[in-house]
Amino acid sequence: MASQRKAVIVRKFSRDWCAGYARASFGQDEAELEILDLAGKVLRIAWDQVKWVCYVRDLPPQSNDQANPERLLHKRFATRPRTAGLWLRMTLSDGEELEGIAANDRSLVEGAGLLLTPPDTRSNTQRIYVPRQAIQKLEVVSLIGAGARKRTGAGRPATEQPELFPSEPETP
Repeated sequence: MASQRKAVIVRKFSRDWCAGYARASFGQDEAELEILDLAGKVLRIAWDQVKWVCYVRDLPPQSNDQANPERLLHKRFATRPRTAGLWLRMTLSDGEELEGIAANDRSLVEGAGLLLTPPDTRSNTQRIYVPRQAIQKLEVVSLIGAGARKRTGAGRPATEQPELFPSEPETP
């Protein structure tokens, strides 16, 4: 059974961050993000302060890696990604650039933010949620499709292949 709360690191525009647990589907339509921090206190953060929310594998100890707790080392793809979806490049309100793969569905135009797969899937960060008000500029770099599928000839009528050397009737 899936957990009710997921481990997250919330990065604010003030360069401050906090780690804790957020509901699996936190209400993006709410005025603020609610997380349960590592000390067991409920924190409420206004969405206009949130730069991104990183879903992480492991929460860092409070004394370790204060500068980059998300361990998000690569913010851009080095080569063309192989995962199906939309390859997005965005500039955030503070001028920082971030790339990721988003699902090619209605969540791009609806909802309060974008859920991205980061460039380095082997890092601590598994997914990144970026609120819409944090995005200054959004660019679709490429549409990466699922593998090409062979089409079956079910819709076309079968035609006979013409012969290379048609047989001519013999003349006596």
